[in-house]
Amino acid sequence: MNQEEIREEHEYIGFFTATILKWQRLLKPHKYKQIILDSLKYLVEQKKVKVYAFVIMPNHIHLLWKINEPYLLEDVQRDFLKFTGQAMYRDLLKNHKDVLALFRVDLKDRKYQFWKRNSLTTFLYYRKTIEQKLDYIHNNPVQGIWELAESVDKYPYSSYNFYEFDDTTIYPFLTHYMEEFE
Repeated sequence: MNQEEIREEHEYIGFFTATILKWQRLLKPHKYKQIILDSLKYLVEQKKVKVYAFVIMPNHIHLLWKINEPYLLEDVQRDFLKFTGQAMYRDLLKNHKDVLALFRVDLKDRKYQFWKRNSLTTFLYYRKTIEQKLDYIHNNPVQGIWELAESVDKYPYSSYNFYEFDDTTIYPFLTHYMEEFE
């Protein structure tokens, strides 16, 4: 990894998207959303990342995050997806073997896969771009085919209320993005 990449991941907020394999709606149950939330909380507590915003959709997630030094983006991203995938696998194996079969793959290094490969973090260099992504994240649950709630403040699996109502109690692992501009 060259110095420019290290600088970007430690200096700029990244917009991260991860999608469930075949766009399956694996993240629809609360217990799988909780796995994502617990993992984000753990990463923050371990001082590996700062999480500025998130939304958990039925088949994908979006995050605004920044990797803390000395950790590397590729390692944090890989570990996050691996841990959440293994936790969902254990639950599916125990409670939902029929659903587990949907994620069977014929690969040398695994029998099951939950996240599509090549999840992407795009770095955001300007406050305006960060705010556009923040709006996109928060409006995702009420857009298009989703309609997961009647309004953005009614969807519990996003950082919207943290920003709109200054609610730091539900997701205390969040950091306000404006901290980057102080």
